[in-house]
Amino acid sequence: MSEEPTTAAIQRYLDALPGDAAAAEPIVRELLERAVSRLRLLCATLLSRSYPRLTHPPLNLETDDLLGGVVAGLLTAMQTVRPRTVRQFFALATQHMRWQLNDLARRLDQKPAAMALAETGVLAPPPSSASGLTPEARRILAAIEELPEDEREVFDLVRIQGLTYVETAGVVGTSAKTVQRRLNRARLHLAAQFSEFRPSGTGDGAKQPGEPSGDSTAP
Repeated sequence: MSEEPTTAAIQRYLDALPGDAAAAEPIVRELLERAVSRLRLLCATLLSRSYPRLTHPPLNLETDDLLGGVVAGLLTAMQTVRPRTVRQFFALATQHMRWQLNDLARRLDQKPAAMALAETGVLAPPPSSASGLTPEARRILAAIEELPEDEREVFDLVRIQGLTYVETAGVVGTSAKTVQRRLNRARLHLAAQFSEFRPSGTGDGAKQPGEPSGDSTAP
């Protein structure tokens, strides 16, 4: 018997959540345990792509450090917040990841540019970007946030969280073909501003599992 898909399992737990916070806590913990692999992938991708400086000294942030903070935040948040769908759950998780990463970036920005290295007494040169985000990266993140909601959501799930088209379709409640169209529209919007999003060759690289065939640019 095949294992229950992650999205189906998460939805089952969400459906079982009672209104009472004390009664809900064991179910929330089971939900997070079931979702931990997907959450770890999301943390790793967001950290490496958008906040790489945070993985270097002085913070040396690791994926599991971020994951632990996110899980703790979700445990607290879900005492009062009740996401009803997988889509809402991942949106809540992503929000907590960005809150934590942005908070760490702001704190790092507030540190003196030059810090004494205790072992050598030598001054460390200031990092090129204290928060880990270059001006170009900040522009990209801002442009992603300004995408239409449907396109931004699909871009986040596929390109940031690493879900397949089929998995994303299950989260947002649409077809894989529609996911592909929305992603392509998002890429076209971003390509108008940033060269790294411009299609090369035949399109978006290797075909994903479950990726629909045929024309993907139709509205």
